[in-house]
Amino acid sequence: MEANGPKAQGDARSEERLLRFQVITDTHVRADGGHLYNRRLARALADIAETAPDSAGIMHVGDVTDHGFPDEYAAFRHIWDAHRARLPELRLTMGNHDVGLGERESRIANFLSATEMPAPYHDHWIEGVHFIFLGTETNHELHASLSGEQLAWLAAKLDEGASSRLPAFVFLHQPLLDTVAGSRTGQNWHGVVQDAELKAVLARHRGGAILFSGHTHWEMEAAHNHFAGDEALPPMFNAASVAYLWTDADERKEGSQGYDVEVYRDRVIVRGRDFERGAWIAGARYELAYPRP
Repeated sequence: MEANGPKAQGDARSEERLLRFQVITDTHVRADGGHLYNRRLARALADIAETAPDSAGIMHVGDVTDHGFPDEYAAFRHIWDAHRARLPELRLTMGNHDVGLGERESRIANFLSATEMPAPYHDHWIEGVHFIFLGTETNHELHASLSGEQLAWLAAKLDEGASSRLPAFVFLHQPLLDTVAGSRTGQNWHGVVQDAELKAVLARHRGGAILFSGHTHWEMEAAHNHFAGDEALPPMFNAASVAYLWTDADERKEGSQGYDVEVYRDRVIVRGRDFERGAWIAGARYELAYPRP
């Protein structure tokens, strides 16, 4: 059973929290150190350091940079290094802006070198919780293309935690069609070439996975920001954007948002955070009970 909507801050149960982490996406860092996007990333990191000193990790869902250029990654590293002493480990996956339409090998190599990630797709166990990062292997302008090998790897990784009461957290930059805000038919910001194949893998683990995506920039106040899951698919969340937002009116909106996630033995609590205002987002609080049926 899932409870969806704003809750009072004092309603937490007495059970000890197992893990807390943050999800950010679409930082779009530019080479210009004073650019608004860069300043918003710095503000977001400072907010996380202040509000979540017990965090076990920051998960970045792609579009780290605006063009995938080496000087943009250098700017990203500069911002991160200025805050890292107060922050947990950062783990990332690629977005379409990181890969771009340049030479595939050099763009992916630039990302891996700058972020110190081991491969386009990778996984990590943190305090008994499984985190799985997917990533495009082809430099499409907008879409992610996942090889058969990556999909088989994902299935095997999800099987590893099949006996756990806790869900695996999966991260992919582009959302699946007709799930979260921006991916709905007519909005045109879904973006997985193997949409049906990935859904088939996730369907076999609908009770043991939660997917976070970025790409759309859709604000957390929008309809369908959270896909609750159904008889075929697990829950999914659009993590908005740190750099700027988008609305259901198909218009750009200035702002900076991300998620704070708390894991308990019987539930997961996901809360939207407005980094620009330094406040929780009303209406963007979700409680998911586990294990799911």
